[in-house]
Amino acid sequence: MVYLAQKIDSFLNEVVLKAENQHEILIGSCTSNVALTNTQEHILMLLAEESLTNSDLAKRLSVSQAAVTKAVKSLIKQEMLAASKDKNDARVTFYRLTDLAKPIADEHQHHHAHTLAAYENIAGQFSETEQETIEKFLDALAGEMGK
Repeated sequence: MVYLAQKIDSFLNEVVLKAENQHEILIGSCTSNVALTNTQEHILMLLAEESLTNSDLAKRLSVSQAAVTKAVKSLIKQEMLAASKDKNDARVTFYRLTDLAKPIADEHQHHHAHTLAAYENIAGQFSETEQETIEKFLDALAGEMGK
């Protein structure tokens, strides 16, 4: 048991080290070479699907409106986002991707899909019973970390 606890500790420390050097934990590497924050990347992914407001983005990302405002301002400055006013209410601003941002959003979405596929491949190496145990362990660990 002590050995497993040490393996868990070592694994979590590796995750922390990797997270310090990346905006998020993804398997493989991004090819766009555009330095964006995690929030900025996720804003691009969401806006690839539809135009959204600052409030919409904040709710979907579970971050503050201030964080979204900061990220959006930077993306506009980098010419990755364009703003447009709502036709019915000029107080409401919608954001959409520019042509410059579309391939970056697509690449980030692909990177997420690649990461999930890698996780599924690894999980597939275990029996259904083992997968249930792993899931139970991860839920318990997340619960403990949330305390």
